[in-house]
Amino acid sequence: MAQTQTSPTERSDDLQASPMMRHLMDALKDGKDIGHYGRLVFVMVARFFLPEEKIVALLAKDPDFSKEDAKALYAEVKAHGYNPPKENKIRQWQQQQDFPICPSADDPNACDVYQTLRFPDEVYDNIEEFWEQRVEAQS
Repeated sequence: MAQTQTSPTERSDDLQASPMMRHLMDALKDGKDIGHYGRLVFVMVARFFLPEEKIVALLAKDPDFSKEDAKALYAEVKAHGYNPPKENKIRQWQQQQDFPICPSADDPNACDVYQTLRFPDEVYDNIEEFWEQRVEAQS
């Protein structure tokens, strides 16, 4: 189910529509450590809106993450064709680190990137295909 996606044209304004992604980008720009799962979520979502070079540059501002680490994480996420995580998965991951991935614990949609962002059709197609295969496997 790997996606064959080329590097997108920069759409950072679109990415800013997500409170969570704006929160992560601001933290990275400020040189904060957003944690392992924060970095993972950032790449899984941002790769559909920003070119690789921009993602790597932002991640490299994290004091606990080098440029080489950022390149490796980006390559891993892209090679596996990971879709952006659902809100419940992000909240699970957030519990495993200190940095708050979600900007607001009280807002149930704060980490739901599918509510605020429009991804390429291939993302939605892959999700649909995954659930179809799962239903078939259970039959």
